[in-house]
Amino acid sequence: MGETVNALIARNQESFSFIYQENIDRLGNVHFFDPETEVPSFQGIDLLYLPGGYPEKHLEALVKNEACRKAIKEYVEQGGRVVAECGGMMYLCEKIVTDDGEYPMCGVLPYSITARKEDRKLSLGYRRFVLDGKEYRGHEFHYTQFMGEVPQSIAQVYNAKGDPVPTPIFRYKHVLASYTHLYQI
Repeated sequence: MGETVNALIARNQESFSFIYQENIDRLGNVHFFDPETEVPSFQGIDLLYLPGGYPEKHLEALVKNEACRKAIKEYVEQGGRVVAECGGMMYLCEKIVTDDGEYPMCGVLPYSITARKEDRKLSLGYRRFVLDGKEYRGHEFHYTQFMGEVPQSIAQVYNAKGDPVPTPIFRYKHVLASYTHLYQI
């Protein structure tokens, strides 16, 4: 990003808990909200940051807060800027499927995520990609996967050895989303 912005950051104990302090410091004016219990106000907000975590462990609380999910979808559809990493990206999808059932999420991204035990697969490692002439670095750590077709990536992602990996980076309107946790947004 590079500039100081008024950022709204999803944050709680586990669902959206993985945030690099450097990203918070870099953003400047930050406000936090808990998607499990609060409905955010986007008044004066330049960026919504949905970091990683474990939303699949708190699906009932996230589903229960339907007003939050609707507010986020409306923010996106009205042109709001969003960075969504891993758990944040999962939260923006249509649904998360577990062994216990299907749980609707924000419905911004037309994908479903599986957290079923039979679908678990470890994706782990350092990541690097170039987007719009800027190099991004980060890491990936998750067991969940896309159900069905994996989104088309807008950039090739590489591991620490320089080998291509299938992790997609994708955009929808002003949303930048991926399983990659970025070291610098």
